[in-house]
Amino acid sequence: MTKNVLTYAEAIKEGIREEMRRDKSVFVMGEDIHISNNTVTRGLVDEFGKERIKHMPICELGFSAVAVGASVTGMRPVVEIMYPDFLLLAADPICNQAAKLRYMSGGQFHAPVTYRVASSGMGAGGAHHSQSLEALPLHFPGLKVIYPSTAYDAKGLIKSAIRDEDPVVFFEHKLLYSVKEEIDEEEYMIPIGKGIIRREGKDLTLVSYGNMAKLSLEVAEELAKEENIDVEVYDPRSLRPFDYEQLLKSIEKTGKLIIVEEDTKIGGVGAEIAATVAEEGLFLLEAPIKRIAGKETPAPAGKRGHSFVVPNKEQIKQTIKDYLSK
Repeated sequence: MTKNVLTYAEAIKEGIREEMRRDKSVFVMGEDIHISNNTVTRGLVDEFGKERIKHMPICELGFSAVAVGASVTGMRPVVEIMYPDFLLLAADPICNQAAKLRYMSGGQFHAPVTYRVASSGMGAGGAHHSQSLEALPLHFPGLKVIYPSTAYDAKGLIKSAIRDEDPVVFFEHKLLYSVKEEIDEEEYMIPIGKGIIRREGKDLTLVSYGNMAKLSLEVAEELAKEENIDVEVYDPRSLRPFDYEQLLKSIEKTGKLIIVEEDTKIGGVGAEIAATVAEEGLFLLEAPIKRIAGKETPAPAGKRGHSFVVPNKEQIKQTIKDYLSK
């Protein structure tokens, strides 16, 4: 099988390009979409033109709502939300309209919109451009929420998201955009709602997603060499629906669970995972669930300030060692 080396951003672009070539109802819209600061959509206008790569005014509420209307008429919009914080501006059309359209119409209509959210602030965005808000859309039945941690998964999942008949919120971590990986040249897709074990282990289960999954895997490999600690790393890839069946099988093997997320701990994805595991797999656990999360503060501007707020490798590593020593 032929493979190409692509970055995370390039992999998403290839997935979008393949779907646009396959289906003329697919189009892209967003701010600075022709230039594309994060490079994902850069160059697509040269192939598909301005009719299908639509540069929009600075109004997430407006064009996110336009996408819902377009989807009802048979189109499949791919909407870019440039910063995670701007998801709040687009919350009504996404959470209150797209998510509920199938239910409210008795199945007569649906909203196959993919909302791409460039998440995290890369350490310099400040309080209005750096939040991790992946827990927000989890609250709304009707939405699917995806957060890939690798370029391979990002391509396969963006294709699945675009083809899905329901609205999908697709998070992309900005620090992953430049990470390279070998990608199959032949077409492939990854089903929404299917997690993956990134590393087999026996001492504990560490579950994470996005950039934190990447860091967690690196920590697991280092601990295996330095401390002979064998960590199993589970990446759900999809946050709603969530593959709890696979996670519980992992916990049954290890008996311990640590959850790592960049979002704040209160009301975060980790809280939902911990609550569900406590409900459905309490007696699989040999120790309390441990959560590692961002600090309860607005994101400071600048990389130095941001580094104090977001979990890092040393924090994850030390938490694991302390957890297993008790």
